[in-house]
Amino acid sequence: MADDLTVETTPVPGLLVVRMPVHADDRGWFKENWQREKMVALGLPDFGPVQNNVAFNARRGATRGIHTEPWDKFVSVASGRVFGAWVDMREGDSFGATFTIEIDPSVAVFVPRGVGNSYQALEDGTIYSYLVNDHWRPGTAYPALDLADAAVAIPWPIPLTEADVSYKDRHNPSLGAVTPMQPLRTVILGAGGQLGRALAAEFPEAEALTREQLDVADPAALEAWPWHDYALVLNAAAWTAVDAAETAQGRTGAWAANASGPAALARLAREHRFTLVHYSTDYVFDGTATEHTEDEPLSPLGVYGQSKAAGDAAVATAPRHFLLRTSWVVGDGTNFVRTMQDLAGRGISPSVVADQTGRLTFATELARATRHLVDAGAPYGTYNVSNGGPVTSWADLARAVFELSGRDPADVTDVTTEEYAAGKDLAPRPRHGALDLAKLRSTGFDPEDALDALKRYCAESPRP
Repeated sequence: MADDLTVETTPVPGLLVVRMPVHADDRGWFKENWQREKMVALGLPDFGPVQNNVAFNARRGATRGIHTEPWDKFVSVASGRVFGAWVDMREGDSFGATFTIEIDPSVAVFVPRGVGNSYQALEDGTIYSYLVNDHWRPGTAYPALDLADAAVAIPWPIPLTEADVSYKDRHNPSLGAVTPMQPLRTVILGAGGQLGRALAAEFPEAEALTREQLDVADPAALEAWPWHDYALVLNAAAWTAVDAAETAQGRTGAWAANASGPAALARLAREHRFTLVHYSTDYVFDGTATEHTEDEPLSPLGVYGQSKAAGDAAVATAPRHFLLRTSWVVGDGTNFVRTMQDLAGRGISPSVVADQTGRLTFATELARATRHLVDAGAPYGTYNVSNGGPVTSWADLARAVFELSGRDPADVTDVTTEEYAAGKDLAPRPRHGALDLAKLRSTGFDPEDALDALKRYCAESPRP
C-alpha cells in the first residue's frame, strides 16, 4: 500500500491512477477516499462530483461494463478487490486505447468522460464506489462495448464464460460498430457583432449563435438550452450603445444583456461545469487611474458601465471563468476607425476628443488572446486584454487614420470632452481607459502594438 498520496498517468489520455495511504490497525482501516485539495494539487481535475454511487457484488466473478457515460468518474473500492479495465471510446487518435489495473482500497482511478468503464470482482462481497459529476438524465444514450471484444482483448482474470455477466453486457457491440463519443462543444453567443465574428474565425469549430438564435437577455431561452453539451461558452453578447443606455428603455436593455444575462450564464456554468468566457470594458472604472489593473475597485460612471460591472461581479462566481476586460474595440463593423476613414475620404476635417486616453483593441487580437488563455490552461480569473504599445488619445488615433488615408493629420482638431459634449445627450465616459497588460503577458501572450495593427487594418479594410 502507498505511504504517500500520488497521481499517475496512463496510456489513456486523462485516465489517472490515484494511490492513497490506508491506515490500518486491529480494528480495521481508514483512508481519505476523496480529498479535493490534495488530489487537485497533484494533478487530478477539479471535476466537481454531484453524486456517489455504490455497487455491491455478491460473488467473485461479477463483471460489469464496458459503459461509456457522458460524465467523469472517480472509482474506488470500499471492500474487496476488482480488476478494472478501461477503453477510450472518444473520437480521436486514442480511440480504442486500453488500460487495466487491480484495485484494492489503496487504489482509485479517475475516468474522464468518454472512456468506457468496466470491472470484475475478484472477491465475494466486493463493494465498488464511484463519484460522478453529473446526474443521470432519462434518454441519455452512450456507447457500450462487448466485454469480450477481440480488438481490445481485455485479459479478464476470470474467463467471461465463468463470470457473472448481465444479458445486456453480453450483447454489446464490437469496437468496429461503436460510434465514438463526440467531445463537448464550444458555443459563441453574440456571434453577429464585431467580436463575435472575430471569435468565429478564431474558433472555427464553435457553434456561432446570433441574438436571434439565442438571446442572453431571455431567461426562458437560456434555461431551455442544452448546456450539458458544451465545455466552453464564449459570451460576446452585450448591450454596447453607451448613450442609449441612459434612456428609460435603454437602461432596461442594458441591464438585461449586460448583468442579468451574464448572471444566468454564471449560474449555468456552475450547474453544467462549462468554462465561461465573458467580455467586459474599461467603462467599469471611472477613469481616475491612468492605467487600470485587474484588481482595481469597480467605479462605473454611467448606466452602461454599471450594468457591465454588475455582470463582472456575477461572472466571477462561476468556478471556471475568464473575465476579459477590454477597451476601444475595433473589428468588422461600424467603429471609430471606420468613421475616421470615411471622414478622411470625404474631405471632412473633424474635431476629436483629445483628453480621453487608452489603447485600441482589435477584435482579432481579443479573439487571439481568448484562444491563448483557453488553450494554454491559464489560471481562471480576470484579465485585461487590449493591443499593446503607447497610450494614445482619440484625437491621436484620428490623426493616425488620416495619415494612413492620405490626409494631413493636421486636419484633425483637438477638443475637450466638455466641448465635444456641449448640446449633446451623452453618457459619462472614463477619461483614462488604458489597461495594464502585465497579467496577460505573464501567461505568455504578447499583445501586438495597436499602431502596427491599425496600419494593417486600414490597409486591408475598405473605406465605408
